[in-house]
Amino acid sequence: MNLFGFAQQFFDDPTRWSGPDGIPTRLAEHVEYSLLALAIAMLIALPIGLITGHTGRGGNALAALATAARALPSFGLLVLLTILMGLGLTPVMVPLVALAVPPILVTTYEAMRGVDPSLVDAAKGMGMPRSRVLWQVELPVALPLILSGIRSAAIQIVSTATIAAYVSFGGLGRYIVDGLAQLRYEKVVGGAALVAALALVTLGVFWALGRVLVSPGVRRSR
Repeated sequence: MNLFGFAQQFFDDPTRWSGPDGIPTRLAEHVEYSLLALAIAMLIALPIGLITGHTGRGGNALAALATAARALPSFGLLVLLTILMGLGLTPVMVPLVALAVPPILVTTYEAMRGVDPSLVDAAKGMGMPRSRVLWQVELPVALPLILSGIRSAAIQIVSTATIAAYVSFGGLGRYIVDGLAQLRYEKVVGGAALVAALALVTLGVFWALGRVLVSPGVRRSR
């Protein structure tokens, strides 16, 4: 049987659409893990990126930190934390957050540093305090690039959150892990297809956010 046959077998099964192992339940769990990890990563990375980008200090340290964080193996970190801390949500969140912080942090810093200095000088010449320059001038101009960093982090989280299933949590990774263990490849293919579909939906959500949050003038200039 080919991949399409496995996928059809998975999605045509009526038991897949209800119950604790149904697609709605597993999808909701996966989205919950992903949103929680993304929110934590944004709370860590956005303030640091905004402040360092605004002041122009700490760029080398951010680059070194991002490189180190990207080198961490997510699954290996999950296994290590599970051994040290036991089963729980924290060992799942730490690798996902570590994966998401670098793109948000570096992109936010670069976005702030890429703002046209003449705009900042004009705002300061009008007597705007530094805080208003940051929030009303630099941030609106830098927002498209900042959103691209958050989008990249979100897609990486969605794709990697399947590791939660390896430590007895749910999510779409449950189908992949259980399918491999049971040699039921329709579950593996179905789970992978759902993760890919969720990643595409994430792309669409951030496209819509860009249309809503970014001013038309900034979009045209880019």
